[in-house]
Amino acid sequence: MPKVKTHKGARKRFKVSASGKVLHAKAGRRHLLTGKPSKRMRRVRKPGQIEGQEAKNIKRLLSA
Repeated sequence: MPKVKTHKGARKRFKVSASGKVLHAKAGRRHLLTGKPSKRMRRVRKPGQIEGQEAKNIKRLLSA
């Protein structure tokens, strides 16, 4: 039986923390940064967390 391969698109976008939470980078950090408030940029800097069934699906894609 062949090896199970990691989904490369998911690997680039998500990370599983040591405690098993699925983390992702938040949107809004690419361009037009001068017009965005510092408060918003601080919020966007921290990783977002994915929960529920979606997290299970992503973990399945990342399991190699």
